Amino acid sequence: MRPNASSLGPCFRPMNITPEERHLIASPWFSASFCLVGLASNLLALSVLMGAWQGSSQSRSSFLTFLCGLVLTDFMGLLVTGAIVVTQHFVLFEWQDVDPGCSLCHFMGVIMVFFGLCPLLLGAAMASERFLGITRPFSRPTTASQRRAWTTVGLVWASALALGLLPLLGVGHYTVQYPGSWCFLTLGTHPGDVAFSLLFTLLGSVSVGMSFLLNTISVATLCHVYHGQATAQQRPRDCEVEMMVQLLGIMVVASICWMPLLVFIAQTVLRSPPAMSPTGQLSRSTERQLLIYLRVATWNQILDPWVYILFRRAVIQRFYPRLSTRSRSLSLQPQFTRRSTIH
Repeated sequence: MRPNASSLGPCFRPMNITPEERHLIASPWFSASFCLVGLASNLLALSVLMGAWQGSSQSRSSFLTFLCGLVLTDFMGLLVTGAIVVTQHFVLFEWQDVDPGCSLCHFMGVIMVFFGLCPLLLGAAMASERFLGITRPFSRPTTASQRRAWTTVGLVWASALALGLLPLLGVGHYTVQYPGSWCFLTLGTHPGDVAFSLLFTLLGSVSVGMSFLLNTISVATLCHVYHGQATAQQRPRDCEVEMMVQLLGIMVVASICWMPLLVFIAQTVLRSPPAMSPTGQLSRSTERQLLIYLRVATWNQILDPWVYILFRRAVIQRFYPRLSTRSRSLSLQPQFTRRSTIH
């Protein structure tokens, strides 16, 4: 029996869509295939990461820790959100019938924000780690770098989770989104909804911008050292180049996948006249745009592992044979440190 409208939770708003239209939009086989490909890709990346960890240097071990945190986040994001979405697409249940109190919707909203922000924040953390490793090699102790990296990953997870819980504390709220198979933040005019949407957009955009700035400086430093008058001992190792190529790939993928959604959210909540009616209904074109941008953003969870898998030295060397493991190119640290160890 369907609950009365008065007994429904706050996550429901008007949405005019027929079951036939929902079936055309929400293909269960496409959703299931999408999730399976993403889960398999991340599992493959994890297995490759485990092998790369053997005998890695301190700086590379720290970078691999961040990569492992990113791949684990993408894997769990696909697993948890995919379980809900694929089930809804196969069963085509009415959300108000199975979740009148909005508990499932609130849970999905939290994990959508959490798994959406984590890759962007981790990308900024990885860019910061490489920036310090390349431009300030003496500013960090060489001990406990892996433990410090895991601590940073944990802080990123905690920060994203704290933001995702804000609607449950009264700042904004999560609602069922078109075509009725997922929950996300509300693009409404309520001050809490506007504040939460802009905070989500601001954190994501700042993370992408910070990654771009720090990665640009790091690449410029590597090019200056590599093509300058530095001795062979001062030139970057191949692993330094490899890590930067992977990090640039992660940044480009995150920017392409997430920036359209972030810009769309900001434009929608700041639009005048408001995009959402007083009854809580969005226009069909706005609903569809949000769904399209969300689907583009979810590709980030599939493409991230392939950036690491394809941009490894073993793969790059097939296209660029000059990138070889030269033992004479030892590190980015100045040569006087090597002399001091001899005396």
